[in-house]
Parts: sequence; C-alpha cells; structure tokens
Amino acid sequence: MVVSFFQVMMSMLAGITVILFLTVKYRVPAFFALLIACFVTAAGSQIAPADTINLVKDGFAGIMRSLSLIIVLGTTLGLLLEHNGSTRVMADFILKKTGPGRPAWAMSLAGFIVGLPIFCDSGYIVLSGLNRQLSKRTGVSVIPIAVSLAPGLYSVHCLVPPHPGAAAAAASFGVDFGKLILFGIMVAIPAMLAGHAWALYAGKKFQQVLPEEAGRETAVQEAPPVVIACLPVLIPILLIAGRSFLSIEQRPAGKGLNILLSLGDPVIALGIGVLLAFIPRGIWTKNTVRALLEEAVEKAGSILVIIGAGGAFGAVLAATKPGDHFSEIEGLKHLGILFPFLLTMILKTAQGSSTVAIITAASIVLPLLATLGLDTTTGRMLCVLSMGAGSMMVSHANDAYFWVIVKFSGLDMKTVLKVYSVATCWMGLTALLVVYILSIMLS
Repeated sequence: MVVSFFQVMMSMLAGITVILFLTVKYRVPAFFALLIACFVTAAGSQIAPADTINLVKDGFAGIMRSLSLIIVLGTTLGLLLEHNGSTRVMADFILKKTGPGRPAWAMSLAGFIVGLPIFCDSGYIVLSGLNRQLSKRTGVSVIPIAVSLAPGLYSVHCLVPPHPGAAAAAASFGVDFGKLILFGIMVAIPAMLAGHAWALYAGKKFQQVLPEEAGRETAVQEAPPVVIACLPVLIPILLIAGRSFLSIEQRPAGKGLNILLSLGDPVIALGIGVLLAFIPRGIWTKNTVRALLEEAVEKAGSILVIIGAGGAFGAVLAATKPGDHFSEIEGLKHLGILFPFLLTMILKTAQGSSTVAIITAASIVLPLLATLGLDTTTGRMLCVLSMGAGSMMVSHANDAYFWVIVKFSGLDMKTVLKVYSVATCWMGLTALLVVYILSIMLS
C-alpha cells in the first residue's frame, strides 16, 4: 500500500512527540521511550509488526557495530584522564592561552580543530572531560561550555571531507576534494559561530546543577606535565587524522601505509590513548585500575543502549522513505540550492544520521541537477555544501551524537534539546545563508 507524504510526516512527528512526552513529562528512560516511538511511527506508516521488529534489530545492531567499541574506549579514556589529573592540566593550559573569561570559545575552537579529521562522536568523547574542569576553574555554567564544544565538531563533520557524508557526495557529483575542503571550512566557520552564540545565550537562560560526580577529585598530588597530559588525547587525534587524509589519496597500499591506516582506526587509536593515560606513575594500584575499568564499562553500557535505541528509531524512520516523495514535486527549477537543503534536512530529522542524510539526498538530487540549474562545476559544489547545511538540522533524539552529548556533558535531555538541538537549527540556516552568498559571488 502506498503511503502519502503527509502520512509519513505525521508518523514521524508522532514518534518524536512520544519520545519528548515520555522522557520529559513522565521521566521514562530514553531507551524505552525510543523503543515505543519505533512502533508508533511504524504503525502510522503502515509498516507490518514483523518488519518493524526487523528494522529495530537492524538499526540497533548497525549503530552498535559502528560506535560500541569507540564509546567504551572513549569512556575509559575520559575516566583515566580525570583520575590522573590530565583533564585539570589541559583545562588550565587552555584557559592560559584563551583567557579565563572565554572558556566556551576555547571549547568551540578546540572542537572545530579536532573535528576536522575525526568524527564528532569520537571528538566529543575525547574532549568532554574538559567541560567540567573549565566550568569549575572559571565558575561559568557548564551549559555553554559543553554545548559550545558540540557545534565546533559538528560543523566540520557535516561540511568538510574527509568526513564520509561530504566525501561521498563529492565523489558522486565529481566535485574536487581540495576545493570542497576550502569552501566547506568557509561555510563551517560561520555555522560554528552561530552554534556558539546560541550556546552562550541559552547558557544564561537555562541553569542546571551538576551531579556530585562532577566534583570528584583526582588522585594525583603532583600534576603531570602538559605534554604528558595531552598525549592520550593528541596521539589518537593525530592517528585518526592521518588515516583520514591518507584514505583520500589514491595510492598503492604498501606495508607502511597499511600499518598507519590500521593505527588510525578510531578503535585502535583510542586504545593507544588508554594505554598512554597510564604514563603518570605512582597512582595506579590493581584495585584502582579495576574500579575505574568497571565504572567505564557500566557507564558506557548505559550510553550504548540509548544510542542503540536511537539507531533503531532512525532505521524505522528511514524505512518510511520521505525523500522519495520529493522527486514528484513540480517547479523544482525555481528552488535551486534550496531543494537539496530541504531534502537533506527532512532526511536528517527523520532518520538521525547526517552521513546517511547526505548520501541519500545525493542519490535523489544527482539526476535533478540540470532541472535545478546546478549542473555546472560550481553548481555541483554548492549543491554538496547545501546538503551539508541541511544535514545539520535537526539533531534530536534519533541522532547518536545527541545522546553522546547528553551522556558525556552531564546535562539532562531537556536541556540539551533546548540548547544543542536549537543550536543545530541556527547552524543549518546560517550555513545555508553562506552558501547562498557564495552562489551569488561565484555566479
């Protein structure tokens, strides 16, 4: 049976409403709220119960395959760095360089730089330990600090190769990677600033008391040197960055290159970071290490079940195929770069993954480039950037990155929705405006 576009949209909105209603009003654990939303959305879209169950299983398994080990190792790294005093040392160093009055800006800038080579999920996990330390050092609310880190990572993830969405779309459209990186950064900077500005504004409007866990003291009496403190973070970032940029260049894979590519796998790189966190001596006992590792596994487990449920919800929404209805819209030639933006935005909001949204939108938009008036070298690049802007909004409960922020920032879901999710809207609209200005300048 053919399901109308209106019915698909209503089903999607019903599922999102169920999540918000159950988690915010009745404090139902997010895992169960997401699971219930899967079946509500599927029923509204006339997906059979047996098919819904398979979609839930596939979506849950898919997100576990890509993120489970990264989440566990990243959580472990964060706890070890907090215990050995490294996060405190890094926080002091950042404040010394940027000034004590601008901790949120420091995190935005750090996120943008770190986010160029690595996934936003991994980057947030690695850097999240700094949020609480900077908040404690400066007395600034953790909300603008934690949320400012997110847009810095997110802006480049959506717009700049070697991130997979932009890279895949560029390959499909025949866009030059070097040119896309340059213009992608030009678009990502204003988008990051928009997210940062909203984080500052919302941080003053919303207040949240951190749980007692935030006040945990480090065990080390003498702080490690800055270089030693930064190694467990910098080495994984450099390894992942090297792998990302080496993968772009099409060259014969030798033994040395294969080793570098293997070391740059996020799982291997974070594992190396965990080992480097043990460098400071004199604070590690068998009982201490066992307790920290157990805590890391328990904390990661609670995060993973929520992220897995979010992946399941995204799979159900993706099965409704909202993007297919756009190919039937008349008057596309008048929309230009607005069409790929709107299409990607709806796909992103529906299924959660920015990467999937861009790749799916690219397959739909490619045969429509001539109709849209974008079938030129410049037009194709602007189209990819427009899709990147659309893939920023709206990040909410079906996005794995959203739940990474919730769990690693220490903020509750309601606050993250009001601050981060709204920030993604401002980021997407700002990016679209910059792409539009570029289209005028380059025409």
